[in-house]
Amino acid sequence: MKKVLTIIFILNLSFFVVAQTSSITGTVNDESSGVPLVGASIQVKNTGVGTVSDSNGAYTLNIAPGAHIVVFSYVGYADAEEAVTLSTDQKITLNVSLSEGTLLDAIVVSSSKKPEKLTESPATIETLHAREIESYAGNPAELLARLKGVDYFRAGVIGSGINIRGYNNNFNSKNLQVTDGRISGLIATGLPYGPLNTTIKEDIERMEVILGPNATMYGPNAHNGLVNIITKDPRRSAGTTIALNAGNQKMLSARLRHAQVLSDQFAFKIVGEYSKGEEFEYTDSIYINRDTFPGNEGYAEIGADPAFEFLRTEASFIYSPSKKTDITASWGRSKSSYLSPTNVGRNRIEDWVINYYQLRLSTDHFFAQFVYDQSTTDSTFSIDSRSKAYYGAIDAGATHEVALANSFPKGTLFTDASKRISAEAQYNTSFGKLDFITGVQYRKDMANSKATYLLDGGESINQSQYGAYAHFTYKMNGGWRIIAAARADYHEVYEFNFVPKLGIVKVGDVGSWRLTYGKGIAAPTIFNLEADVFGGLLLGNAEGFTLIDGSKVDLQRVEKLQTIELGYRGQLAKNKVFFDANVYYNISEDFLSPFTIVGVATHRGDTPIEEVQALYAVWGGLVGTYVNFGKFNTYGFDMGLNYYFNDNFSTSFNYSYFGYSIDEKDLDNDFTKDGIVDFRDLLPNAPNHKANIAFNYFGDKFFGSAFFRWVQAYDYFSGFQIASQTHEGLTWRGVPIVEGARGADAFNYGPLGGFTTVDLNLGYKINDMFTIGASVSNLLDTEQKEFTASPPTGRLFGVEFKVNLGAIEPK
Repeated sequence: MKKVLTIIFILNLSFFVVAQTSSITGTVNDESSGVPLVGASIQVKNTGVGTVSDSNGAYTLNIAPGAHIVVFSYVGYADAEEAVTLSTDQKITLNVSLSEGTLLDAIVVSSSKKPEKLTESPATIETLHAREIESYAGNPAELLARLKGVDYFRAGVIGSGINIRGYNNNFNSKNLQVTDGRISGLIATGLPYGPLNTTIKEDIERMEVILGPNATMYGPNAHNGLVNIITKDPRRSAGTTIALNAGNQKMLSARLRHAQVLSDQFAFKIVGEYSKGEEFEYTDSIYINRDTFPGNEGYAEIGADPAFEFLRTEASFIYSPSKKTDITASWGRSKSSYLSPTNVGRNRIEDWVINYYQLRLSTDHFFAQFVYDQSTTDSTFSIDSRSKAYYGAIDAGATHEVALANSFPKGTLFTDASKRISAEAQYNTSFGKLDFITGVQYRKDMANSKATYLLDGGESINQSQYGAYAHFTYKMNGGWRIIAAARADYHEVYEFNFVPKLGIVKVGDVGSWRLTYGKGIAAPTIFNLEADVFGGLLLGNAEGFTLIDGSKVDLQRVEKLQTIELGYRGQLAKNKVFFDANVYYNISEDFLSPFTIVGVATHRGDTPIEEVQALYAVWGGLVGTYVNFGKFNTYGFDMGLNYYFNDNFSTSFNYSYFGYSIDEKDLDNDFTKDGIVDFRDLLPNAPNHKANIAFNYFGDKFFGSAFFRWVQAYDYFSGFQIASQTHEGLTWRGVPIVEGARGADAFNYGPLGGFTTVDLNLGYKINDMFTIGASVSNLLDTEQKEFTASPPTGRLFGVEFKVNLGAIEPK
């Protein structure tokens, strides 16, 4: 029956196409500048008939005779509808100018992996657009701090990161980062690329941040949230941009982007960046043995070179055999050196190279891609481990030269030669009021540390995973939409998982309501499962452990999260006030723990521990690893308010609340195994309250913003790291929790947050070619401790000079 209906549908559609004898031609332009809009969508309302504009903004639409409504749309612009009536064989010209859209017109792709209006999306999505990014003279990651629901932290000059809805740590892999549809995360550890990314600021079209799980479309680790970076299409952004930056901390940056349309079928872009500078002066204290060296004075780090350097380049080539088909080949490479905070002190990232090769095919109904990633480094090292080895040798009587030469014991130097293959195919279509998306995904991770930090024996640890998903949206009368989605995943280690999502959306003239239920999973990384660090003190938990008393430590499983969320987004006054808010409730179980000492082991799986632990003579089978534990609930509220005084001047206010509850009587929640369930077991590592307010001005010549950010003080624990107020009678890693005193392995400087900062950004467009800008973050040089094992972020300022050259017209 389904086949018969499909054949009838195709025959009817074919008859409709053959019957088309009239046409509309014209151009689609930007209303204010008159610039042609390349790739604008032109659709006949309530039909499947449509086309897109070419490199000159021109289009031709073949259409059946009769009365029709033609819809013109483009990302970032308000839709325009034109009513037309055509007789047989009639040809008319219809030129349309589109104006920049309001927040209600914003188009997003992250939730359903296809363009949809923000008001119709079933997910809570925060966006940053090209104008905001391009007008900011500093690090574009700073703009993420302006989004509600996002825990943004600064870790020195270039170190930055985000967390969503709690449970941050110095080794956080629960927020998935994606760039142009490909995973932007390290293969072995699952950590987001962050500074290792190959993308430059001038090539970012927009950034979309999903708050909460979106695992049905993206799979494991789209758990707490998702960051999706979308780069510019060269056909819509042809031209050459040169940007130069200079600032304090010896910061220099030069960037180039060139995009060119060769014809209606061919276009390309190439980008590059070279940046360098120096980290804030800071020495993280190294502690060797509390019994031998009980005081607060630690040793200074060895090898903590404050210099940082980044080299990035990307190239992309698009071939369009037809107006609705694009074939895109992309390549990117970055080479990075900098100081990186971790939960066991700092690492010196040295010449870490990321390479990717991506091939994409996209039509109006079909998308497929293949991505090959490489990650390589030969000389990255743990500063903490190197320093302890050095001072241990000095204390034993070695000379400086001898101690330095022997300061790289096993587990100190990190080598990476990892690879990843991923592929995806997706199909979308509509059957009347039903929109349908389905896809399959494949991923193979090949992690190779050359036996430096994994139990790989010098050969790759290969893990494959497969996923299939389906997403249905049924459009009912009155603006109601029903959403149902599901995903099936199979992984070689943690096997089968089913992830559902359900929702209902009510779309009105000035806003929309959404109620959703979603499930997310956080999968153990290869590092969680196969780690081998500190001579085997830290071992991955892919097989479980047997302890000396005969008890068992189960192998690590996936963490499960269920979320119920209610949200509203819309305008409260026509084109003046926009309001977006959500309230959510999460149920979490089988929490993926941070590194924890589990006791003295006799076996890892079936293998005697002395055959696994490299420094068994030192540790005697004492093992730390990663486990699952507990069941608890989290909840929160995010609110955003935007007010537009006029076309040029606006303000925004964001507020977020995060809280949690845990059954203190359930000893399954006792992660520390001290017989007491409290905050040390759950480690929310997030403020209860945070808020910000911004004032923005975009004029014909001048533009600028002032941003005020407040973060409540909060306690933070991550591995060896501690940042907490004093808790009388409580300990962390066996040492009393005392602010301003030494912990077991790190100094406790006190809670994170507890500050209000001011950021400024100013710019002037001299003419169509030249623009100058300046930015200052932390204008008042507030004591701003946001992350452990990193310097407090002081005042950062810089100036930017940008040259925009016009597009080269295709011959």
